[in-house]
Amino acid sequence: MLRCYDALHSEDEDVPTVLRPLLDVFYWLQSASRPPGPKGDPGRVGPLGQLGWASWATLGTWEPGVRGPVGPPGSAIFCGRGVSGQELETLKNSLAKLELVVNYDFVRRVGQKYFVSYKKRDSFSRAVEFCSQRGLELALPQNEEENNILSQVFGDDNKTAWISVNTNKAEGNFEADMKNRPLTFTKWGEGQPDKSIQDTGCTTLSENAFWRVTHDCSLNAYIVCQM
Repeated sequence: MLRCYDALHSEDEDVPTVLRPLLDVFYWLQSASRPPGPKGDPGRVGPLGQLGWASWATLGTWEPGVRGPVGPPGSAIFCGRGVSGQELETLKNSLAKLELVVNYDFVRRVGQKYFVSYKKRDSFSRAVEFCSQRGLELALPQNEEENNILSQVFGDDNKTAWISVNTNKAEGNFEADMKNRPLTFTKWGEGQPDKSIQDTGCTTLSENAFWRVTHDCSLNAYIVCQM
């Protein structure tokens, strides 16, 4: 395997040691989908092996000596190009995500987004708190694919998960997220959002991946965060 990250290490000493094995994997995956880079420089010649003993009685020549040890490897190449500071930062962020997601029971990736969950259930407020304490956000699908994948968290006996839609009807009639940003994708079920809810309502992703607002924000629904 090409040690493509060596050049990166030599240019940026701030790369943590723990990331170096992951860098190997990352660049191997990157290079697998690209044309091969240029061949690396050959390694230095190894030390001379031990001389053989003379055999004048036969052919008057020297017998071959013991083969010398293998020389050190040649200098590593960096897949034919350098790395910008922005690319390095993107790489660090990607690896940081990978280190986080492996701890969860439920992990799904869509593009650059990950949905993660311990498949535990609690109230809406506890769901928001749980994700916030980990530097994450409560899940909110942005398209049909994300919506369907998020529904894979459902178990056999419970098919509701909290999603990050604003809980105050007066602040947008359930058409904004928890940060008051307008929703760019929705999948409301029939009769939703419920017009009978006049003040506070919490939104769930329910069976068949439809959205539903409920006044019962203490409902035990799955907690799914996104990163």
